[in-house]
Amino acid sequence: MNLVKELNHKLLQQHFLEKELAKLDEYKQIAALYARTENAVAVLSDMRANTSYIYYGKVADKLQLAEPGTSTIIHSIWEKDILNRIHPDDLHGKHLRELRFFHFLKGIPEKRRSDYYLSSQIRMCDAEGRYFPVLHRMFYVACQSNGSIWLALCLYNLLADYSNRHTIVNSADGNLILLGEIDGKELLSEREKDILRLIQWGKKSRDIAETLSISINTVSRHRQNILEKLQVVNSVEAVRLAQELGVI
Repeated sequence: MNLVKELNHKLLQQHFLEKELAKLDEYKQIAALYARTENAVAVLSDMRANTSYIYYGKVADKLQLAEPGTSTIIHSIWEKDILNRIHPDDLHGKHLRELRFFHFLKGIPEKRRSDYYLSSQIRMCDAEGRYFPVLHRMFYVACQSNGSIWLALCLYNLLADYSNRHTIVNSADGNLILLGEIDGKELLSEREKDILRLIQWGKKSRDIAETLSISINTVSRHRQNILEKLQVVNSVEAVRLAQELGVI
């Protein structure tokens, strides 16, 4: 599965409510303040417009990305100049964690989604190929009343050391969720995972019903629940996404 393609589909194909798109300038100011006060590189991505606003703090000078205090606009939610600096071994993991975070938030009530952010540690290089440990944080800062996620804020800060720990943080109460703890446990029930594995093995609904000693109607209901929870349109996509998310 192409994770960038999957994220593009999930993020850019949402239905956005025009009446709830009025605070973009406010969020751009917030991103600029993060860059200034934390010396971070701050990227505000607008999923509706497929546009990113990038603000450079002093980290940008260390990584030789841009002059501190400057900003730029790109017509994509993928800041390629930044992503190309991430160690190849870390980049795939970054995309996978963002996909898992997206699905995690879809299970959280809309009013509480802004309480959570994704925190990861990655390696980024300067223009000469020297790698530095970096803390990457992602906030979905603007979620609409229909569940669509409009704006994402990514922050890049230098770290004193590097460790392979990735968490979802509830900024309202300080609780941490290790990202590995939400694999499968949060997305699908055990019965749904059993059914999805049988689908993966090529079993039809009647075969699944016989194997699990349940009715075909029950199988159909579980299959529909799986599609809704994973937000995919068919069983093939469900199996692929579940494998990427570590569900099966």
